[in-house]
Amino acid sequence: MSETPTRVHPTPLQSAAQPHDEYLLRRYRVLERRGRGGFGTVCTCWDTRLQRRVAIKRMPLAAETGTTATEALAEARTACMLGHPNIVTVFDFESDGSFAYLVMEYVDGLNLAELLGRVEGGRLTPAECAHVLQSVARALAFAHENRVLHLDIKPTNILIDRQGVVKLADFGMATLASAAGYGGARGGTVGYMPPEQIDGAMVDERTDVFSLAVVVLQALCGTNPFLARSAEDSRRRIEKGPGRLSRLVPDLVPDAEAVLAAELSPSPSLRSADVLDFADDLVPLLGMPSMGAESLRELVAQAEKDDEPGDKVRRPREGAPLRLPEGLVARALTALLAFSALRLVMPAVPLLEGEARSVVVPLACGALSALWPPACAPVLACSLVAALVARGAGAALSSFVACALGGLVLLWWASVGRRERLSSLTLLLPCCLPSPVCGASLAGYALDPAPAAATAAIGYVTGVLYHLAVSVSFEPAALAAGLSALAADPSTWCLLAGSVTCAALSSAVALRGSVASGVVGQVLGLACLGGSVIVAASVENSGIWPALDWSSLVLAILLGVLMCIAIVLRGPLYEDPEGEELDEFSE
Repeated sequence: MSETPTRVHPTPLQSAAQPHDEYLLRRYRVLERRGRGGFGTVCTCWDTRLQRRVAIKRMPLAAETGTTATEALAEARTACMLGHPNIVTVFDFESDGSFAYLVMEYVDGLNLAELLGRVEGGRLTPAECAHVLQSVARALAFAHENRVLHLDIKPTNILIDRQGVVKLADFGMATLASAAGYGGARGGTVGYMPPEQIDGAMVDERTDVFSLAVVVLQALCGTNPFLARSAEDSRRRIEKGPGRLSRLVPDLVPDAEAVLAAELSPSPSLRSADVLDFADDLVPLLGMPSMGAESLRELVAQAEKDDEPGDKVRRPREGAPLRLPEGLVARALTALLAFSALRLVMPAVPLLEGEARSVVVPLACGALSALWPPACAPVLACSLVAALVARGAGAALSSFVACALGGLVLLWWASVGRRERLSSLTLLLPCCLPSPVCGASLAGYALDPAPAAATAAIGYVTGVLYHLAVSVSFEPAALAAGLSALAADPSTWCLLAGSVTCAALSSAVALRGSVASGVVGQVLGLACLGGSVIVAASVENSGIWPALDWSSLVLAILLGVLMCIAIVLRGPLYEDPEGEELDEFSE
């Protein structure tokens, strides 16, 4: 239902058919095409007999299956039986031999997918999610009492009318699709199916509970962590878990996170058998459904006033905390550092001349980084590689190191960096500040232990290579000599180990969830980093009392203090360590 509606404007009481009018079953005049669903086309029609609007889903029938129409009719009868305020009413079922037509109640509003596509951030407030959850849970509970499973709960099947009433649509459509010859349709929709449904195993009420929990999570955080191109890939993501829910939804209280994590479990035995138990546990932790209903009513009204479907509904978020460290400040800082770093690299990149080398391209990259912060990391890596390879033609060592680093950065970005808005800063800070260890504290703040360790390592190596290349003006001979000296210097590896340990330790301790644990993690990580600086200086001075690298030490302390302040402003994480461990390197 994502296609732009094509509107036709016939007169509702018009009796004579016009040449351009399109009819279904010689009775229903097509008013609006809402696009294609998973296995049918949905149209808004005018019932010329009863003079009312209806929604009709038209599904092609499988010609080779003799019992298709009979099975579809039996399922339609089941759907018609479900009369509930939060279930879209099915009025009638017809078949003309080639298509099956399900005539349903017309809901004047938007489906949840359309609404999420229009609100900023693609997310609802907790109170709005509470209203959606409570309404859908009531609909499912009624269906389950009547021994009917939905098996395809997703945002496009959840409708919200102008009064803020939430209705669940397409009951039994998975079975109808199977009868219509769509072999995989009974499996629901990839990204919302639990493992037992993907595997074709026994399904029950807990299958619908899982799908509803995914929809709630998506509405809260603006993304579905289980979406994938294939069912198997989705299943792997489900097995790994959604990760730290409090990072996806910073406003989520710990008890709500625990409830959602349980209902998103890949094991049915860990989920609630009764969907109302799920709603009763989570709704009070999200907010007042009555306030959410009022807010949704305003959102739907505002969204339908927009002329363009892509327009965003902009509204204040009452009670939402101001998260500057991960919002505007992060974008602005990423853009500034991207410009600063690339300004020194671009003059060495071939095919660039004049001010494009030092001004235009860095400014453009800075603007791109402000729009999407993760974009900066691959841009910086590719620019550095291009400069080193072009200026170091014939220098095998520098070219090899540059290409290897570029490959590592791109691999890191594909698996970790593109999902975290602070990721590019972990590579920019070691390049723009005097010490390559400056990204470790930020990596520990923003990422889970394993990704944080990998990010700190990549940032350190990138910073070392960047500073060396800039200091020798990308001259291949001097660069090769510098690389050899760094590789042979034990202090280089001491600082690398300190950066990795700092990031991993600070992130691991923070998994305990409280603000105090986050601050303690940063302090412990800073201690490891400071220890590595001392050991590195001692190695350089052959065991004599070391001449400390005060710039690295002071910068590390300042950044650690800033991270502690950010942790206090962000609030507690309330992490489930076991679930988080499964989410490393997952989307």
